Amino acid sequence: MRGLLLAASTAVLLTCSPTVPAAGGFAMRVLAAGLRNPWEVLTGPDGWLWVTERSGHRVLRIDPGTGATRVAGTVTEAVGGTRGQDGLLGMALRLPDVYLAYSYDADPSAGMREQFKISDFRYDASTGTLRHHADLLTGLPASPDHDAGRLVLGEDDKLYYTIGDQGNDQLDRFCLRNRARDLPAGPRDRSAYQGKVLRLDRDGTVPADNPVLGGVRTHVWSYGHRNPQGLVFGHGRLYSSEQGPKTDDEINQIRPGGDYGWPRVAGRRDDKAYRYADWSASAPAPCSSLTYSDYTIPPSVPTYTETGFTSPAYTDPLRTIGTVPDGYDFRDARCTGAANMCWPTVAPSSLDFYDAPGIPAWRGSLLMPALKDGTVYRIPPGGAGDPVAELHTVDRYRDVAISPDGRTVFVATDPSGTTLGRDGRPTTNLEHPGAILAYHHTAPS
Repeated sequence: MRGLLLAASTAVLLTCSPTVPAAGGFAMRVLAAGLRNPWEVLTGPDGWLWVTERSGHRVLRIDPGTGATRVAGTVTEAVGGTRGQDGLLGMALRLPDVYLAYSYDADPSAGMREQFKISDFRYDASTGTLRHHADLLTGLPASPDHDAGRLVLGEDDKLYYTIGDQGNDQLDRFCLRNRARDLPAGPRDRSAYQGKVLRLDRDGTVPADNPVLGGVRTHVWSYGHRNPQGLVFGHGRLYSSEQGPKTDDEINQIRPGGDYGWPRVAGRRDDKAYRYADWSASAPAPCSSLTYSDYTIPPSVPTYTETGFTSPAYTDPLRTIGTVPDGYDFRDARCTGAANMCWPTVAPSSLDFYDAPGIPAWRGSLLMPALKDGTVYRIPPGGAGDPVAELHTVDRYRDVAISPDGRTVFVATDPSGTTLGRDGRPTTNLEHPGAILAYHHTAPS
């Protein structure tokens, strides 16, 4: 079991901060700090918070009352996470099973060949440690960008996993074709898993009732996704949050066989401030001779309107965030050197479903953390209402978890990066880097 044995449980002494008032009837304290890119935070059935560290490659258990932190283990096979969006990402719990998604070197003898896998680890409650049990699905696409990586256990006892479009057709990867809408050519074609939501049995096999797409039944449950970092079940529905390009973050209800349009469509088919530019197909000038721009498309690059796209499986989002009219000027002098921070999107990083008694007005809502403005947004029941900003600090909010009684919302924050300061300008001076924040609702229920 190469590199799969996890380290023994280790106590980490972290002290909670004093509780301070926050808006909306909440009091906030720092429950744990000094974490190495906390990525997933879950409320475990054992009463503890379970946390993955993207760059630390550790699985932590944190006492939600005291902040006492124990290392359940380190995934020694995991690679990456220090610069890009790879590393140890998603986690799903069905104790003693702990399902983890992480990037690994698929061929160490030939240099780094990074891919993702989903593995089953077993938790020993008597020792507080994890041990690798089985690899469920290997050889999944990996990239420094847009890996998505959210993993949930469905109400149907299946695992669901999001994979982003790998950042193709933009920035440093602008000459690589975006394959988010490509369908697998055969039952073992993992290369076309980019930009997909997968569904798998708990042993990693393809469920017999997965959709047949392009004549093939695979793990693919839906397709046409950009960077779907949020995934959650609520009242029998599967919801996802997805980061848009310069416009149109999305809240989607994921349906089997659904085509969510990316990269042909961002948001809805409305031709509002987006058209698909396929840089990889540039001709006669080859893509390698071009310089990428977020604002100017060379005449050699073919472009496509949203309204010109048709697909019998196309599915509109429930809600978009950051939709602007065609002709919108995305350049903003406040964000010189960090232009994306002033684009109208918020970069949703996760999603949770509020179904607890603690705050009756929230019941049935989606909670969506955002990276660009350090905010937890509440989206009213049904997913189509206007987002309400509920919790905020000058941080990059990575994930949320909800206490069983619903009166505390736990927020994981990035240890570094850029967000918007209180003056509305980009800043790297984060208020609570690499932390778990606990927002406790103090108002009467």
